[in-house]
Amino acid sequence: MNIKDYLKDRTLFLLINFMLFTIIWGIMLLIEISANIIILIFCIWFLPIFSLIIAEYIKQKKIYVEVTNIMDDLDKKYLLTEIIKEPEFIEGKLLYNLLKVANKDMHEHVKKYKDMGSEYREYIETWVHEIKTPIASARLIIENNQNEVTKNINYEIRKVEEYIEQVLYYSRSNNVSKDYVIKELSLTTLVRNVVKRNSRDFISKKISIDLEAVEGTVYGDVKWLEFILNQVIGNAIKYIRENEGKVRVYTVKNENNIVLTVEDNGIGIIDKDINRIFEKGFTGENGRKFGRSTGIGLYLCKKLSDQLGLGLNLTSKIGEGTKVNIIFPLGKVNLMS
Repeated sequence: MNIKDYLKDRTLFLLINFMLFTIIWGIMLLIEISANIIILIFCIWFLPIFSLIIAEYIKQKKIYVEVTNIMDDLDKKYLLTEIIKEPEFIEGKLLYNLLKVANKDMHEHVKKYKDMGSEYREYIETWVHEIKTPIASARLIIENNQNEVTKNINYEIRKVEEYIEQVLYYSRSNNVSKDYVIKELSLTTLVRNVVKRNSRDFISKKISIDLEAVEGTVYGDVKWLEFILNQVIGNAIKYIRENEGKVRVYTVKNENNIVLTVEDNGIGIIDKDINRIFEKGFTGENGRKFGRSTGIGLYLCKKLSDQLGLGLNLTSKIGEGTKVNIIFPLGKVNLMS
């Protein structure tokens, strides 16, 4: 707020006073009052007016500057009315009260939609647990009726389970800390467990896997890390070269971290898609070409990695393959920090 704008806002008030003084000035000239008296009356009239305007400008500008500074420093801007003091001038009081009402209404709406989201998430989690019962029953039926057809059905059921697992992790992705337990874990064991889960795909597609260079101990949650790694390895399998596919998993220990790398010789990712690969719902050229991508897997991996304090990046070259790095900080550090 500058003085020019402030005076412009009071143009009508000043104009009326000047018009009234002009009329009185004309009357005083008609009755032959001396110029000195007219000047004295002018000063008596306008000096208090200008003094009041300047005093109000200084007082209001101080408040506006203070509010602006508080707003700039606030991370959560909607808390402004909880911090600022109620102004003393009438316009400020009215605006302050209106902001209070608007802020209260906003909080009520946020709570409403937050409760709706929470209810939906609880429903999804309940549904995921309920759906496991018929899946378990189907697996039992398959175990008792082993043949080539039931083996294929079992394979498809495993895919369904992975999609269900993805739904569960998606619903929990905004509340990782509620389901997160830090433990010391071996990267070798972690990788072997995930490779075992995908063993049928490795065998059926004749994909060779090299795990010899995997070593090291990190701190994290086994369940969440297995999910992230399973998504990465699943993508490597999905876009691998038929009959000549190779996946190499290895670790590199640096001064402050251990980098777990999953490298394949698949079809690769075109350059224009690289920067968007972790965006929600982005399938890219490969997704449109093969029609097997949902655009959720890598998005979830990135989101969970960020919340768990892990680094995740991807490099790729079309026709040569893709390399995904999962970066674990060293030390007994709570990854949620």
